[in-house]
Amino acid sequence: MEPRFEIAGTALERRYASLHLPRVYDHRACAEMAETIERIHQLKRERRAVVLAHNYQRPEIFEVADFVGDSLELARKGTQVDADVIVFCGVHFMAESAKILSPEKTVLLPDLRAGCSLADSVDPDELVERRDQLRQVYPDLQVVAYVNTTAAVKAVVDVCCTSANAVQIVERVPAQHILFVPDQHLGEYVQRETSKTIITWNGNCYVHHQITPANILAIKESVPHIKVLVHPECRRDVIDIADAVLSTSGMVRYAKESSAEEFLIVTECGLSDKLLLEVPEKKFYKACKLCQFMKMITLEGTLHALERMEHEVRLDETVRAGAERSLRRMFELTA
Repeated sequence: MEPRFEIAGTALERRYASLHLPRVYDHRACAEMAETIERIHQLKRERRAVVLAHNYQRPEIFEVADFVGDSLELARKGTQVDADVIVFCGVHFMAESAKILSPEKTVLLPDLRAGCSLADSVDPDELVERRDQLRQVYPDLQVVAYVNTTAAVKAVVDVCCTSANAVQIVERVPAQHILFVPDQHLGEYVQRETSKTIITWNGNCYVHHQITPANILAIKESVPHIKVLVHPECRRDVIDIADAVLSTSGMVRYAKESSAEEFLIVTECGLSDKLLLEVPEKKFYKACKLCQFMKMITLEGTLHALERMEHEVRLDETVRAGAERSLRRMFELTA
């Protein structure tokens, strides 16, 4: 781990002191970031824009975010805000979800390279072909798609789910046989919680898939009383040693409400930084990996998106309407 930087008096440095971040957050860097942050806030006012930031973003992105949360939380928040422009600091499918639910708003993604290995693992045409094959064997088959999918995939499934409500959605879908896409690990977790038959797609989040029990046990050996919070996109052998299996928002709530003081956060590393900022009186350890796609979003990219109004997310209306149908179905089943 990089040594903690010296606090040189700026507000950003004081705020980041608890994160033990590398020296890229030194006095000079923080001063430059402060100027960029101020310019972004100014442009937000001029453009009638809001910035939505996913939990896995760089800590400096939180400084310009109007709302921070998981992907679906943010997409729903986008429908409620009085704004003309949404700048989505996350990956591409998340910005698509915001556009699906807020078609009248301009949605910008600061960097078009910010994709998702999990979303890319399922092609809509291949999914339709597999669905039709399975329905010849299981006529009642329903397709449940994790929200970590493209709009084109959402448009051809029966209902969407999140990591927090996946079990609930599967239980409430009127079918015994479920094709669950695209996350194999999340599908296997759901199978353990339901008597229905889950057929999983062969996809995974490369960030969560790389986390092993050894990463966790090494820390538990040093801090035996630590609470281990694991995301359900992790492998089964990792889930087996968790104290709680939770979505990113669930981890935030758990850490804030629990009487425990020390936690091991087993998901993308950005969430640990967010928790250290929000709950500084508690200790958060990392058994995590960085998502290269999430980290493509920068302050500079966010500024350029607002300055130039570039990288707008556009969707074919037929696709958008189909994707909205599957999302609205999820809302109905969890109402």
